[in-house]
Amino acid sequence: MKAVTSKTLGPTFGMYSHGMVAPGGELVVVAGQVAADRAGTLVGPGDVVAQTRQAFENVRAVLEAAGSGMHQIVRFQTFLTHAADIEGFMQARKEVFPGYFPDGVYPPNTILVVSRLVQPELLVEIEAMAIKPADAPAPKRRAAPPKAPKAARAGRRSARRRR
Repeated sequence: MKAVTSKTLGPTFGMYSHGMVAPGGELVVVAGQVAADRAGTLVGPGDVVAQTRQAFENVRAVLEAAGSGMHQIVRFQTFLTHAADIEGFMQARKEVFPGYFPDGVYPPNTILVVSRLVQPELLVEIEAMAIKPADAPAPKRRAAPPKAPKAARAGRRSARRRR
């Protein structure tokens, strides 16, 4: 990954790069991640810092499941529900980015303030695009759930026919 800086632009307003060049590989697109923990419970109700930390952790989890990682991100897009939360979002990034990006090269990020997210208690949603390097190992797949015994499947088929 290589940050892109133009001599015709001024410095960035925060922890991001103007652009990023990524080596070949597969593109990993991460849907907007919010502050839900593994059980689906909201983390940090009313606290944009806590919600931002959890959303970044969820982005990390998706990337790792795809065989990529935070250091392979080429773009973030962030949605906040209140302009006043920009400071809290920036604070959370200052806390977590050194661990995710120890070289101090940060992916581009666009922040949008929107009227609301899918649930009104959500304050932040973060999308990401990353590269899975061509030489990265394939992600581990979860085993498929076991099939029902043949007799049970046959019973369900005949029940559908009777409808």
